Amino acid sequence: MTDNKNRAQRLAFWGIPLAIVVLGLKMLAWWVTGSVALLSDGLESIVNVVAAVVAFAVIGYAAKPADAGHPFGHYKAEYFSAVVEGVLIVVAALLIVSEAIPAVLSPKLPDTPALGLAINFVAGVINAVWAYALIRAGRAYRSPALTADGHHILSDVVTSVGVLVGLVLAIVSGYAVLDPLLAVLVACNILYQGWKVIARSIDGLMDKAVPAEEEEAIKQAIAANATGSLGVHDLKTREAGSAIFVDFHMVVPAAMPVREAHDICDRLEDSIREVNPGAKITIHVEPEGEKAHGIRVKVVEGMKR
Repeated sequence: MTDNKNRAQRLAFWGIPLAIVVLGLKMLAWWVTGSVALLSDGLESIVNVVAAVVAFAVIGYAAKPADAGHPFGHYKAEYFSAVVEGVLIVVAALLIVSEAIPAVLSPKLPDTPALGLAINFVAGVINAVWAYALIRAGRAYRSPALTADGHHILSDVVTSVGVLVGLVLAIVSGYAVLDPLLAVLVACNILYQGWKVIARSIDGLMDKAVPAEEEEAIKQAIAANATGSLGVHDLKTREAGSAIFVDFHMVVPAAMPVREAHDICDRLEDSIREVNPGAKITIHVEPEGEKAHGIRVKVVEGMKR
């Protein structure tokens, strides 16, 4: 788990200079053309730079071990990075609209469009490769900050493609107003992507359960390794950044020695961590006949609630 955190932080660090390079390319494309659409693409990349810095700082903080003030760790800090990124996306969209509206009233075709489009295309390719790497790493390391950053950059790639296509149409058709109108469409897309980033973060802050396939794997691991117990019930899971928390009750014969019940718990914890490395597990052991909330289910029945 520690190695994953270190890899995630290193990846987040390299996102900072890369985001600055892409921003420089996009602003250069705007400078040589004067295109409002290319300016809107560049303004969104400013958000990428800030988001990369925030993600690096937050991932480092989230990796801190639990302490007296935060006994369950600092994992949820990554969700705040995603929320900040979502807010910045909204700000970028408003800036784009403020630049586009005057240009709609007095549109003009961009200068040296071929050079500007070529520069923007290179920036888009860099972003596409980086977005793929971030999303893949975010899922592998269970990092909401990396995943959110990757999805935002991917939306930036989509924006860049739209801008390139739109500008080509504006140049070919001679309708200069298409340039600022395209910038407004970019702003609308950015707002939508910002909302999705914020919604995913709020979901995480609300202790969302792990995905269904992961929960099923946990159930199967319990069912295969709970020999000696009489059954389990009240399985609950939740995600908090890179951490997974698993909680359930295990019923044992009333006369079972504590050591034997403890051995079953150790076996269950090891089996769960085989499918979810680093999982935080709490098992409440209760004697047969104890009243429990929910439905008690035999282990052999596949851990159905």
